[in-house]
Amino acid sequence: MKRLLVLTELFLPTKGGTAVWAAEVYKRLGGKDIHIVTADVPGAAEVDAVHPNTIHRLDLKRVPWLRPESLIMYARFFFKSLWLALTHRFDAIHAFRSLPEGLVAWLVARLTFRPVVIYAHGEELTTWGRGHKYRAMQFTLQHADLIIANSDYTRDILIGMGVRPSRINLIYPGVDIERFRPGLPCDDLKAKIGLLPDEKLILSVGRLQRRKGFDMVIRSIPELCKRGLIVRYALIGIGEDRAYLYNLAQELEVVDRVDLLGHVDAEDLPRWYNACNVFVMPNREINGDTEGFGMVFLEAAACGKPAIAGQDGGTGSAVISEATGLRVDGASAKAVSLALARLLGDEPLACRMGAEGNLRVGNEFSWERVAEKTFDLVNG
Repeated sequence: MKRLLVLTELFLPTKGGTAVWAAEVYKRLGGKDIHIVTADVPGAAEVDAVHPNTIHRLDLKRVPWLRPESLIMYARFFFKSLWLALTHRFDAIHAFRSLPEGLVAWLVARLTFRPVVIYAHGEELTTWGRGHKYRAMQFTLQHADLIIANSDYTRDILIGMGVRPSRINLIYPGVDIERFRPGLPCDDLKAKIGLLPDEKLILSVGRLQRRKGFDMVIRSIPELCKRGLIVRYALIGIGEDRAYLYNLAQELEVVDRVDLLGHVDAEDLPRWYNACNVFVMPNREINGDTEGFGMVFLEAAACGKPAIAGQDGGTGSAVISEATGLRVDGASAKAVSLALARLLGDEPLACRMGAEGNLRVGNEFSWERVAEKTFDLVNG
């Protein structure tokens, strides 16, 4: 296996898809010869003690009074990465985003005559307008030796930004199919929220922000009740929209049917997927901010559950409409309620889609499969 220097601001124990992806893939690609430069965060020592790669932690906090406020972060990333590149015989440098990691990785790679590989996730490509930050990102991506795009949607955006198609490689993110699997006990979780035997459980997982579409799920509950469907909605995650979502549930008089669970224990998350009847994240685009892929859809599918996604962004790579779930207009509460009513009211259909999703994940989206594709790319 080649020796790699990997730059990622986001790494375990930080939550989120990028952090998980970096940790899961590179530990399967090699041991101490893979060096990962990342942020020092609470709980890092516990992760680093058991992770097979060599982890270097830096203080990457931004300084609000500095202009740009990320200047010190870039400097720390650069000098640490350059020192490592000069003192180790790395075969390539990988960066998990275009900014800040990609720009630093590109500069270090050019100074040390090494190839640079940059990951693109989708949402970061559409939310930074057309100012200095966007132009820096565009320059970095256009001058990378290889780019790993997480979805067809992301690949199309990159081409529109002037990146050569021949430099773009499509590798979807993955899921731990040993951790996320059907048949896990979950009766205690249902009892925890007082779920009645005749109630259907709708589940969402993600940061509480408007583009995820959780408000549209809450808006759909009154219509589902009118249709005679007795539902509860469990929402796992934290974020800026918590008060908004709670107030919306109160306004619609469905607060007794909505459980804002916040963070849950890591070992409980796969069991919550098992507890639900359908998983939903009807994402929509807001001011260019959209979902690049949606790893939570893979987690749901790995547990044998059908999923409902929005039509914007790269979710079409994660949810195959009419096969592993449904994709709907995430800006329409009516569309969301119709999709939920269809799956909750047709158990054979929901089971078939859940089984199809589970099979697809096992064949294409295990972390072992993602690591194999990454290995082939790195060693190709």
